[in-house]
Amino acid sequence: MLFYNIGIFLYALVVRIISPFHRKARKMIVGHKETYTILRKKVDPNAQYIWFHAASLGEFEQGRPIIEQVKKQHPEYKILLTFFSPSGYEVRKDYPLADVVCYLPFDKKRNVRKFLGLVQPKMAVFIKYEFWYNFVSQLHKRDIPVYMVSAIFRPKQIFFRWYGKSMQKLLHMYHCLCVQDEASKDLLKTIDVTNVEVCGDTRFDRVLDISKQAKDIDLIARFATKAQADGQKILVAGSSWPKDEDIFVTYFNATSHLKLIIAPHEIHEAHLKYIEENLQRPFVRYSKATAEDVEKVDCIILDTMGMLSSVYRYGQIAYVGGGFGVGIHNVLEAAVYGIPVLFGPNFKKFIEAIGLIESGGGYSVNDYETFRGLMDELIEYPESLSSAGNHARQYVIEHTGAVDKVVSLLPL
Repeated sequence: MLFYNIGIFLYALVVRIISPFHRKARKMIVGHKETYTILRKKVDPNAQYIWFHAASLGEFEQGRPIIEQVKKQHPEYKILLTFFSPSGYEVRKDYPLADVVCYLPFDKKRNVRKFLGLVQPKMAVFIKYEFWYNFVSQLHKRDIPVYMVSAIFRPKQIFFRWYGKSMQKLLHMYHCLCVQDEASKDLLKTIDVTNVEVCGDTRFDRVLDISKQAKDIDLIARFATKAQADGQKILVAGSSWPKDEDIFVTYFNATSHLKLIIAPHEIHEAHLKYIEENLQRPFVRYSKATAEDVEKVDCIILDTMGMLSSVYRYGQIAYVGGGFGVGIHNVLEAAVYGIPVLFGPNFKKFIEAIGLIESGGGYSVNDYETFRGLMDELIEYPESLSSAGNHARQYVIEHTGAVDKVVSLLPL
């Protein structure tokens, strides 16, 4: 593991070097300095801790329903929650069900020994892609069960390459790899990894919980009521990037019987102005909107965090961004409300998007023309809209249950 350890050292060094000029890197370095102070101050040496680790906010949302179920069924255990990314830690550092929240230090042997010496967890649960060799190997040596949850494996990952033999050893150290699908289990079998259970994706459980707990948002409800009274449909565009916006904003500008809610992935001023400059119909930013405003405009721009998962329910069609970049964002947040979901072409790594397409509840668009064709059909033919929405909702319902499977495997 010489090259792995050198890689971790170099990564940590780069983060430290760029931290004065890079906001996220700076927050990470500051957060790492606080980790051991937090652990010394907050860890109860007489309590038993279950350690959950998520890289960022998305992985936390996958692990969250497991934390909640464990806490509900076994309140005697305390929860340690760690993050690697500032975008996860900064948003969830006050998560009420976690007894201790901190950054995970870089995966150096010295850090690992110090961290585990302070925590001494009963077990560790890593979410989706967090393969930290030194942490996992040291947990294994200490006979502390380690679980990977909602994992998905693909042939191009290092474990399945000729140069990935040493990383294959890591997979055998997990007490159980809880994977999303049979394909992952079959792939792992080709390298003789059999400590595997197909449990599904906990995000299905999470979005269903969110939909049940969703609260009314008065201004958005007013906007939706006015649209309905005017015989208009609402497109909710979530986690959008400029390439996404170029497509759906163009369609919106030319379609008077459609209203629009945009929740851009990045809400900095430059991006918000970019959207506004391209809109040719009345709009308002949510943070500045009044009850009177939302009944007069055709578009609301959500310039606040944390609303999107509840806002989807006010739409009849959803568009999820990212598919013209590195990959689409969470399509399940929209599908759970029984509305068809459109997204860009880069979805092949996301089995939930593939499944949504196969179920008839999701559609991939390659350009403006395909987007326009799909939107025209869904708007003009109510039966197509209703059928696609029903398929989307049913797809989510049929794939819930991963949380129960995972929790049943934990030695609680």
